[in-house]
Amino acid sequence: MSIFLAGAGPDHLAFPDVFDRFAQEVSHAARTEPARIAVVVHDRGGNPESRLAEYAEPLRARLACNVVPVLLGQDGPAEPALFDGVDAVVVGGGLTPAYMEGLNAAAASISRRVASGVPYLGFSAGAMVAPGRALIGGYRVDGTEVCGEECSEGLDHLDIRTGLRLAPFTVDVHAAQAGTLGRAVAAVAAGLVDRAVAIDENTALVLPGAGAEDFEVMGTGNCWDVRSAAPGAVASVTVAVLRAT
Repeated sequence: MSIFLAGAGPDHLAFPDVFDRFAQEVSHAARTEPARIAVVVHDRGGNPESRLAEYAEPLRARLACNVVPVLLGQDGPAEPALFDGVDAVVVGGGLTPAYMEGLNAAAASISRRVASGVPYLGFSAGAMVAPGRALIGGYRVDGTEVCGEECSEGLDHLDIRTGLRLAPFTVDVHAAQAGTLGRAVAAVAAGLVDRAVAIDENTALVLPGAGAEDFEVMGTGNCWDVRSAAPGAVASVTVAVLRAT
């Protein structure tokens, strides 16, 4: 089953396609009826339950499912057992470091579920934490600004951590709209990662499985595939602009 990484938060009106396609895959993959979907959310204001409906309701409108809430920040990190037996995993948007810290203990459990054929849908922060080499935030490289400070997630220099190991390349989001394409390019140029894909809003990339190198693009924007032009070369990159076909 597929891994969907969306370049912004959930908007079932502007970008319903990603919910439609994900729901179809869950219906085909589910081993229980109704399907059990783990929905991971965090809220900067300390009330993650208030964010649950914007993810759960579009899913319930498309298929019969029971939502398993994973509320980060209320009771510490997510328990790995929360993901046992679920038929799909959705990870929401918001503060990327908070998602990474909250899911760190459950990362292996999520990876096992996805490897077993469970679909994954990550919005914004949920897309950024999906790779093995996850870009958590920051806006400077060697003291030079590479994107706006408002996109820094409260971090200074680019912060790369071990993520969920679902994608073989680093992911950035809100690419054209927030100017984070520059951050993805800078991460590769500085040798922090070998490859990064920056995803526009109203756009998602779809991997056919964990670790797949190639992906499909869906939505109205671009995916900017940034790679090192030569192994070990600093400040030498190529950028391929990919759109839905």
